[in-house]
Amino acid sequence: MGYLQIKGVSKTLGRIHTLDNISLSVNQYESVVILGPSGCGKSTLLNIVAGLISPDQGQILIDGEDWTGRTGRVSYMQQKDLLLPSRTILDNVAIPLILKGTPKKQARQIAQQHLTEFGLSDFSSYYPRQLSGGMRQRAALFRTYLFARDILLLDEPFAALDAITRRRMHLWLKDLQSRYRWSILFVTHDIEEALIMADRILVLSARPARILQEFAVPEQPDITTHQSIKKNILQLLEPEEDDTSVYRGNSSQL
Repeated sequence: MGYLQIKGVSKTLGRIHTLDNISLSVNQYESVVILGPSGCGKSTLLNIVAGLISPDQGQILIDGEDWTGRTGRVSYMQQKDLLLPSRTILDNVAIPLILKGTPKKQARQIAQQHLTEFGLSDFSSYYPRQLSGGMRQRAALFRTYLFARDILLLDEPFAALDAITRRRMHLWLKDLQSRYRWSILFVTHDIEEALIMADRILVLSARPARILQEFAVPEQPDITTHQSIKKNILQLLEPEEDDTSVYRGNSSQL
């Protein structure tokens, strides 16, 4: 049994059958990447895990407890950083603590203690508009971490960054995971990103999304293994896409 379990989840949005009987698990301290075509329902699945919407069928279990349709248990970071432009970085990242009832002064003190670990110690008094995309995403991840800490849902968090910054963010996030021992459910449509970030990759079909296949990624894959996994994933996805360039590590889609 996984620490986070998604059991038989199906969802129809309006008239669109989006998710079809999705079951998967994320173990403690594991990084599982969901890979699939754009618009296949990946974000909808994360919204269900976060409790923002309820499935038509299925359950979300965390450490054996039913969290279906309930918020507040997991941290959720979306593609946009959603930082408030009128607040400093320190006040932005302290928001989750304040929402949980921590007095503002104490929340700022707690957040201040961790700024260095997230590479933000020199930017606490800056406003979001003064930071680069990569630094804004660091702040967004820090705020996400302070919300619940042990389980992170990441929805294409680096998609808007250039390729070099994205690579740095991948390595930085992996280092943080090794230190904080997070369980991560990471959504992308980029194979290269999936191979970097995953302990396991689950490939989804086009809508209605269902799991096509699972791939275990060795901790330090050699080039041959890396290319073999990538080839197998492409073979799964190519029949369902007219344009498969988004899966080939094209820099415009990384």
